[in-house]
Amino acid sequence: MTKKPTIAGIQQVGIGIPNVHEAFQWYRQHFGMDIPIFEEAAEANLMLPYTGGQPHQRHAILAINMAGGGGFEIWQYTSRTPEPSAFEIQLGDLGFYCTRMKSKDVKGSYEFLKSKKVNMVSELTKDAGGNDTFFLRDPWHNLFQVVKGDSWFGEGKQLTGGPAGCMIGVTDMERSMKFYSDILGYDTVVYDKEGVFEDFKNLPSGTNKVRRVLLKHSKPRVGAFSRLLGSSEIELVKVYDRSPRKIFEYRFWGDQGFIHLCFDITNQQAMKELCAAKGHPFTVDSGEKFDMGEAAGHFSYIEDPDGALIEFVETKKIPIMKKLGWYLDLRKRDALQPLPDWMLKALRFNRVKD
Repeated sequence: MTKKPTIAGIQQVGIGIPNVHEAFQWYRQHFGMDIPIFEEAAEANLMLPYTGGQPHQRHAILAINMAGGGGFEIWQYTSRTPEPSAFEIQLGDLGFYCTRMKSKDVKGSYEFLKSKKVNMVSELTKDAGGNDTFFLRDPWHNLFQVVKGDSWFGEGKQLTGGPAGCMIGVTDMERSMKFYSDILGYDTVVYDKEGVFEDFKNLPSGTNKVRRVLLKHSKPRVGAFSRLLGSSEIELVKVYDRSPRKIFEYRFWGDQGFIHLCFDITNQQAMKELCAAKGHPFTVDSGEKFDMGEAAGHFSYIEDPDGALIEFVETKKIPIMKKLGWYLDLRKRDALQPLPDWMLKALRFNRVKD
């Protein structure tokens, strides 16, 4: 019998960007995403269903925050100009609407980012669960929500850690709740509310009536990177007063915006079988031997019920201390056991300082 797949956590949020190095600098200065796991320029030739059937050149950097949480895969087309959305993306539009950034002190993060002259979309306010929150945009108009974090790893350079979830626009709440529960383990409802919400009022279409459901996973994540990646939550939003549009309508994966939500997993074959059984078969599968230059793994993609791209990565190799040539081969250890904290904390020696 095939073992079940396991999820260690959100590995990264993919962000399509017009200038990868400018974005990496901004994200490390404002969010503390200052530790590159890999940087590579290469041809993206496996995502053809989402790139117009043609391979394209790209440059990517995967960056993390030592405080914990997921990373950013900062992704730039170099063989074409990455297109922004042709319309203003509104609350409830389908796909990854914003990324949730966890903070040790939401009010402190608000004051810090405001002092940096960041584009603050909202004042400090309360979410539907009564917790402090606020929204901001990066220089490329990507929307982020800062929320209270409850799992931490090491010491970062900011009050924020890495991504701890996303807000996702959906058309059928029950169908999407089942997808995120059955496949990704978000099986517990934190709140399920309907109406017009104060924390949304400054967002485009933020005064529309919506249903919003915040989901978390009841079981602790397991795997090599589970302690670093930590816990996460997904908020699903369905809008009632208008017809939502697909955020990546008429555009390619890799164009500007949040291009995918990636989970670090074990056992791709079992995940493939699970996704097929649940009606969401793999649409991309890299196979066992995929090399990202300084890192290596096996990746795959599925679509959520509205076409948003979920990536699964089974990590094979990562650099711990590049200067000393220390690379960790994860195939030689129990995939379900968390890596020792001291080993992951050694990643801080790769930190990029400004």
